[in-house]
Order: sequence, then structure tokens, then C-alpha cells
Amino acid sequence: MKNRLLDTFSLHYEKEEYETVVATISRGVVFRGTNLWILIFAIFVASLGLNVNSTAVIIGAMLISPLMGPIMGIGLSLGINDIPLLRKSIYNFLVATLVALVTSTVFFLISPLNDAHSEILARTSPTIYDVLIALFGGLAGIIATSTKQKGNVIPGVAIATALMPPLCTAGYGLATFRFSFFFGSFYLFVINTVFIALATLLTVRLLQFPHSPIKEGSTGKMARRITWIVVVITLLPSVYFGYDMVQRNRFEKEAARFITAEAHFTNDYLLSKKIDAKNKSIVLVFGGKEISPLEIGMIEMQLQKYDLKNAKLEIKQGFAYLAETQGVKQDAQLTLLTQALEEKEKNQQALQIQLDSVKNNRALSEKLFAELKTQYNSIKSAIIEPSVIHTSDSTDQRTFLVLLTTSTGLSKPAQKKIESWLRVRLDGRPVSLVVKQQVQL
Repeated sequence: MKNRLLDTFSLHYEKEEYETVVATISRGVVFRGTNLWILIFAIFVASLGLNVNSTAVIIGAMLISPLMGPIMGIGLSLGINDIPLLRKSIYNFLVATLVALVTSTVFFLISPLNDAHSEILARTSPTIYDVLIALFGGLAGIIATSTKQKGNVIPGVAIATALMPPLCTAGYGLATFRFSFFFGSFYLFVINTVFIALATLLTVRLLQFPHSPIKEGSTGKMARRITWIVVVITLLPSVYFGYDMVQRNRFEKEAARFITAEAHFTNDYLLSKKIDAKNKSIVLVFGGKEISPLEIGMIEMQLQKYDLKNAKLEIKQGFAYLAETQGVKQDAQLTLLTQALEEKEKNQQALQIQLDSVKNNRALSEKLFAELKTQYNSIKSAIIEPSVIHTSDSTDQRTFLVLLTTSTGLSKPAQKKIESWLRVRLDGRPVSLVVKQQVQL
């Protein structure tokens, strides 16, 4: 049973011939002629996708790009100790990277659109999660290449590991002199490169590809040492950035919970909120009456309940806040705030009027029913509600609908008398009286 389970996960039954795998990867290493032009066109396509913030276009560029070739060549050459292939792979990788950077930089220099859309911003802050994506994507890629069951794995790996967009974003950073964008996106490209190559190296060794022994002091041994040094140097910052990302995400969630549950003051309403996870600050702007220092102190004490004791809470109040803000004229700011307060007050008044009307109608109907019951003992129940009569000529008429349920019925004179009495009690408003005799079971 154990052997059968192990056989299920074995890769050796479907393994491609060693010579075929090496030949396939070696062909993809060289960037000359067709491969080079395809790379240039793919860079243009990816840059256009970033420029117009189109995910579909970016995915298309990733499928076109031949950048995986030299990266897998580096991993393969290290795995089988093929120094000539390693030199050729590194050379072509550097050429491809330089061509891609120059192409994307030129594109963004001449492009009239230079806004940093979400597709660009998403590639400027790599983390440990990008390392894992590159590692597992690289493992899937080399296993598919090394076996006969290739399927659609390679295109999927090209999309998942995303080599093209970071390079294009780096070009955008150079073209717009936003060097934080350049370093962040280029670091993501290095992460993808290093860990795809590492995945290739590990898989080649796992599949026991024939490799030359390394002699003491040889170039191959030095290359292996350099490889592991590069892996560690690449990994460490991503671990820090990943930890920082998790902490920021946690801060934002807890701050949002805190605002929803605790940020309430009588006769005040929240105009705006700003959560800055990087600096661990929460800025709340309220409109309404002045909030006392005691109230602010009480809400600050609630930060500990949400594990935000190190957070800085800043509460700004209406006009005082508007006097501090920049970029908009103070008169315009005061007008906007005044309008907002007036609108809120109008809405509250309208709601209060509706509520009072409902309460008054209920009290009136109860009083009328009690008076009718005193006059006519046969009345068992009553519905007395303001209503509207809709007519075919669109002349709607407001009225009081009065539905009486009696045990013995009411004569026509009695109904007319009740109708006249109701008009007097309702200050002359129209009345629509309906009398229904209760069915005896």
C-alpha cells in the first residue's frame, strides 16, 4: 500500500529524455533574431497594458514573452554543472533584461499617459508571498518541461510568475524619475528570476539528471556558492516586507473595527476617516458640536480593546480642521461644511416629522375607535388611516379610510351619522367609510 501511494507521486514514469530537456531549455536561452524581437514586442504590449491599466493586455504580454528561457537555463546549468551553458544563460539573461528596460523606458518617455494605475502600483512592493509564487511557479514549469505531460502548464507559469510587468514598471520608474517604483519592481523581477532558477536547480537534482562532479576550487563550485548567497540575499528583504504587509493589513482591519464600534459622539457625525498603517495613525474628522477633551480621552482608552495601544488617534472637528487643510480655499471649505450640516439637519427634521405623524395618527385612530365603541356597542374593530384615492383621470384625492367591523351591521342612517361625526372630529377632512359585518362561525 505504501509503495503504491509513493508511485502515485513519482515523476520518473513520465520523465522526458535528459537530452531532450536540455536541448529544449538550451534553445530558449539564446536571445537573437526572432526571440529578441518577440521580447521587444511583448515589452511594448505589457507597457501598453500597464499604461491603460488593462489586466487582459498584461496577461497577453506575459504569454508572448520568452524571458523564462535563460532563467531556466541558469537553473539547469547549475543543476548539471554545465559551466558553458551557465555563462550563455547569464549573458542572454542580462541582454534580455537590458533590452526590456530600455524598451519600456523609451515607451513611457513618449507615452502621453503617465499616471501610476493599480497595475503599476501592484508591482512596487514585493513580499515573501511573491517568493513563494516564483518558487512554486518555477517548480511547476521545470517539472512540466522535464516530463512528457506538458499540457498548458508553461503558459500558466508565465502568467503566475509575472516576469514582464515588473520590468515594464521598472522602465516606468526610470522614465518618470520615480526611483522607488524602479527599485521595488526591479526587486520583484529579481525575486522571480532567482526563485524560478532555484526551482529549476532543485528539480533537476530531484529528477537525478546526469551532472559533472565539481572539483575543489572549480568554477562550478564557486557558482553554486554564489547562487546560494544570492538566494539568501534576495529572500531576506522579502521576508521583512511580507511581515510588514501582514502587520499593516492587520492594523487597517482593527482600525476599521474600532471606528465602526467606538467612533460615535452625541450630536456629531463622522465627516471623513483616514487610516495610515505605515505610521500607525488614525485621523477622524467630525462635524457637529465641539467634542470635549474628556470624550476624546474616553475613546482613546478604547484603542487597547482592539490591540491599537501604539496607534496615534487624532480627532479633528469641523471648522478647526478646515482651517488647517490645504489646497482648497477656506471660504469654499466652510460653505461645503455648512451645506453638509444643513442637509443633515433637514433630513433629521423630515424624519422627525414623519415619525411624529405616524405617532399622531396612531393616537388619533385609537381615540376615535374608543369614542365610536362608546356610541355603538356592535363595533368590534376599526381601521382608521390617512389614505389616497387614485382615479383614472389622475386626480388623486386624499382621504381618511375608515373600515368598521360590526357584529350586527349598521343601518344607512347610522352610517351617515358616523360619517358626519368623523368629518367633524377630523377637522373637515374627507372620509371614506366602509362597514363590514363580522362573519359568525
